[in-house]
Amino acid sequence: MRPKEKVVLVMGATGCGKTRLSIDLASCFPSEIINSDKIQVYEGLDVVTNKVTKEEQRGIPHHLLGTQNPNTEFTASDFCDMASHAIQSITDRHKLPIIVGGSNSYIEALVDKFGSRYDWCCLWVDVSMPVLHSYVAQRVDEMVDGGMVKELRPFFNPNGDYSRGIRKAIGVAEFDAYFRREACSSNETRVRLLQEAVRDVKRNTCQLACKQLGRIHRLRSVKGWNIHRVSATPVFQKRGHEANETWNSMVAQPCTSVVSQFLYNANVVSRSRVSPSLQQN
Repeated sequence: MRPKEKVVLVMGATGCGKTRLSIDLASCFPSEIINSDKIQVYEGLDVVTNKVTKEEQRGIPHHLLGTQNPNTEFTASDFCDMASHAIQSITDRHKLPIIVGGSNSYIEALVDKFGSRYDWCCLWVDVSMPVLHSYVAQRVDEMVDGGMVKELRPFFNPNGDYSRGIRKAIGVAEFDAYFRREACSSNETRVRLLQEAVRDVKRNTCQLACKQLGRIHRLRSVKGWNIHRVSATPVFQKRGHEANETWNSMVAQPCTSVVSQFLYNANVVSRSRVSPSLQQN
């Protein structure tokens, strides 16, 4: 009987480092990456949706990233169909599919539909919520400095529908009041409206992170998924070279060992020697 093809899933709340880990893994194993973020799948708003840049991709092929019409609705069913084709294409070329993104409902739908067809290795990059919320706030400020407002402006529509396509992205609806009133407001009012919009983006992004974490806990406790958890909290508490070293030792290297065992049954580290940050709990 032909063995099942193997697929790696990288999960976690927004801002936790999923993308970084997926690229680290793809740099160690012949791999291609499939995006499972339901907003990053759309073309446009690269800053707002925090899409991985070409430079950051390190030449690793990415699928379903910025490929869909931003004015159409890309459903979980659409994702299942297109992701399954991408998986088949990648495995046909004897490479490892790595699926990464924060839309756990899409990942769950994919596993529900094709779970028996593949062997799955699920990795969860976890960061404590207070630490992650602080980082998210900082990242939003960096996005504003990086041109977020300019990028959002063409998407403002006084009669726009924020329930379809890329306009569901956090940031679009939050800036509605700012764009609606900026032309007829004083400088002081514009500053206040901008501050309120940025505050709402931060709040809603943090709420999204909490929801994503809840869904991961449900997949483990209710659906019984075997998910390897790695804590990246110490990484976010350091800076510069020290943060990179901590990432490598506490996240990248342990996850690489798990994937190596998954792919090759290689006894890289025994269960008792796995970093405490990777022990399932």
